[in-house]
Amino acid sequence: MTQTVWIARHGNRIDFVNPAWFHTAQRRYDPHLSDDGIIQAQQLANRLASENITHIFASPFLRTVQTAYSVAEALDLPLKLDWGLCEWLNADWMSEHPETLPVEALTQQFPRIDQTHATPVTQYPETWQDCLQRTGETARRLVASYPAEDLLFVGHGASVLGTAMGLVPSLQESDITASLCCLVKLVRQGSDWRVELNGDTSHLSDTETVVRFN
Repeated sequence: MTQTVWIARHGNRIDFVNPAWFHTAQRRYDPHLSDDGIIQAQQLANRLASENITHIFASPFLRTVQTAYSVAEALDLPLKLDWGLCEWLNADWMSEHPETLPVEALTQQFPRIDQTHATPVTQYPETWQDCLQRTGETARRLVASYPAEDLLFVGHGASVLGTAMGLVPSLQESDITASLCCLVKLVRQGSDWRVELNGDTSHLSDTETVVRFN
């Protein structure tokens, strides 16, 4: 049995471009994509438009929803939100559990969202190992739920690492490149997974030189 899992990080975010945004934002831990991030998301969609992806899962943070939605439009697929793919809820980055838009409000903006796929909100705070365990378990859960179909996960730097490591246990954190709007491609034959793409950004016209996670 062959299966492909694509893993993508969101595009560039507004607070990376304009750090002052954080101080006046209503939901300061849930930034939207920057203008160049929107372009990156569309370029990601163009890259994946011809792939045989049948299910798209995204973290419920706005930047990941925006990125994944571009792909959902290109592939004419629903979008499933999964808290298991969310950002690392690190107390050093966030003074409280990050507020995200309710799924009903997100669905008004992004009508392809499938509200029947509901998952528990991730508990705050969590350690780095908690995050890796959560995202790895999420990857295995989703693969087990759709064992014969090609999937796309759209998350954050931490969830790119955690989902890839969850499916390929031999991987180390330093083995994976998780820059903005990158792609990781994992292919399973039988019970063994192999990495075919690692942090690929060849689909992007503009890439970052220093990988930032927070």
